[in-house]
Amino acid sequence: MSLSKAEVKQLLERMIFADEHPQDWVQDVWGMSPTLGESAAKLWEVFEAILERCPDEDLASLLQQLDDD
Repeated sequence: MSLSKAEVKQLLERMIFADEHPQDWVQDVWGMSPTLGESAAKLWEVFEAILERCPDEDLASLLQQLDDD
């Protein structure tokens, strides 16, 4: 079964951020430490860029690999 990019994104977000919205997570981290919050914001930005630019098949493969660990 092939997953769409939106489905892969949703599953990866759940894997990383649990049930919290990624933007809320960034704000929570920022509230604890501005230095770590800046890193969290950059991480979120990179995550979004990878999802946007990576082919669907590669994202599905990555998700499968992470799920197997």
